[in-house]
Amino acid sequence: MGNLKKIFLNGFFLICCCFFLSPIYIIVVNSFKGRSEIYENILALPGSLNFEYYVNAMKKMNFLNAVKNSLIVTLVSILIIVVLASMTAWMLVRAKNKFSNFIFSVFVATMLIPFQTLMMPLMQEMGWIRDHIGLPMLDTLGGLIYMNVGFGASMAVFLYHGFVNSIPISLEEAATIDGCNKFGVFWRIVFPMLKPVTVTVIILDVIWIWNDYLLPSLVITSKSLRTIPLSTFSFFGQFTIQWNMAMAGLTLTIIPVVIFYLCAQKYIIKGVAAGAVK
Repeated sequence: MGNLKKIFLNGFFLICCCFFLSPIYIIVVNSFKGRSEIYENILALPGSLNFEYYVNAMKKMNFLNAVKNSLIVTLVSILIIVVLASMTAWMLVRAKNKFSNFIFSVFVATMLIPFQTLMMPLMQEMGWIRDHIGLPMLDTLGGLIYMNVGFGASMAVFLYHGFVNSIPISLEEAATIDGCNKFGVFWRIVFPMLKPVTVTVIILDVIWIWNDYLLPSLVITSKSLRTIPLSTFSFFGQFTIQWNMAMAGLTLTIIPVVIFYLCAQKYIIKGVAAGAVK
């Protein structure tokens, strides 16, 4: 009975894996097909491996420029989120008063607010700032980075807050006795110990920011500033959809994230568990 149960569970998990991976299979397989092949059978393997659609997709997407924009937005946003969220969480934990508890509760509460309820007021507010204050918040990579930092801060503070609780305050006191100031205590003692949760924050934010379409579609209008998810939209016209090149473009979009995730996946469970439970 034990072996039968094990075989049944393994078969069930294999079916689940095939089910969840089926969209990726459909995207990759159909990226090599012509339009006629796609309409005949979307599940069948392509007749030949034709990379022509990848070349055409890269040209139409202006792929290298889109990659550059996505890299700038992703790297700068994550750098700011990590620096500000780690310092904020550290101060909230060490303050230990009602006000710091209230601020932390506000951070946690904002995680429950759907972005769709905020996007129209947000765009109106950013437009007002641009028109009355002169800060270019719309149609700029800087404005997109600013909004990414705002939306990503809550989860990062939540994860860092739980992890900082596990760091003995005696280490910080010893560093202070040795003559280290607050800035030095954090960057020399505390921040290096936050490596597991920092890696987790980076992984989760890379996947989110790199693949995000909704917020950039509201902020960016210039073709030269489009990120990769926005550039893939060029294959979807009003009357026709170039499915083969769209699939090729989507494949090019997910490859960097998959590679990054596979290289760093071992830190995810460890970091999330440490940040949320400790």
